[in-house]
Amino acid sequence: MPGPARTGPAPVRSAVLTYSSPVSRTPSAHGLRFAFGTLTVLPVRVSRWDRGAARGGMLCAPLVGVVVGGLAGLLGAAALALGAGPLLAAVCATAVPAVLTRRLHLDGLADTADGPGPSAAGSPPPRRCGS
Repeated sequence: MPGPARTGPAPVRSAVLTYSSPVSRTPSAHGLRFAFGTLTVLPVRVSRWDRGAARGGMLCAPLVGVVVGGLAGLLGAAALALGAGPLLAAVCATAVPAVLTRRLHLDGLADTADGPGPSAAGSPPPRRCGS
């Protein structure tokens, strides 16, 4: 015996659509090689130069910074442990990222050192944006 008659609109069946991206959310070894190959002078063989490798490389860029900064800190600490003064240890630690990154951020370091100090010949400091 058939069930009770339905009144009203028919039920809507919906399908859940899933989208699978061709690009993985986790960086691959290609991305890691891309990051070290483009951001440092380390001899890394970059075999892929496509969008996926570049995306993975940019995701791995902070890791490159950690490695370069860690090497700089180790050299500075080693210089201090070997009896060098703090100024020489700082110069050694600053030289590591300069050499490893092809002097990529030395202009920013110079601008940072330049900004807070007084200007030459006692002239007033330049106006800053928003002041």
